[in-house]
Amino acid sequence: MENDDTKILECAHSEFDKQNYQQAEDLYTKFITSCFQSRDCEAIGLASAYNNRGQIKYLRVDFHEAVEDYTSAIEQDSRFEIPYYNRGLIHYRLGFFDEAKSDFQQALKLNPDFENAKMSLQQTIVDQQHKLDRRGY
Repeated sequence: MENDDTKILECAHSEFDKQNYQQAEDLYTKFITSCFQSRDCEAIGLASAYNNRGQIKYLRVDFHEAVEDYTSAIEQDSRFEIPYYNRGLIHYRLGFFDEAKSDFQQALKLNPDFENAKMSLQQTIVDQQHKLDRRGY
């Protein structure tokens, strides 16, 4: 079964890379479902599937569903910095600055050289302060 799961995940990644997002999403969902049925998948593979499926949902502007997938990716592998960053971007876009800062900080804790996370954290701090200054508190 693991070999079948591996092939599904490889196909999903391939479709994702080709920007065939609907096919990729379907394959990621198939992989995730199969993993839970077999209980025989590596955490990083499952985390990667959730993260990439979240990316597809993010591109569709399905932010709530994307956050759920990023959170599931983190639950599978809490040392995977990318879903923290991705979830932080959504929190930032929605104006949830404290949550965004927390996610970006965790991404940087896991990978101190993550330049996009550094820039996003700095921008979040600036924008949050600007929002507070405009409101007068």
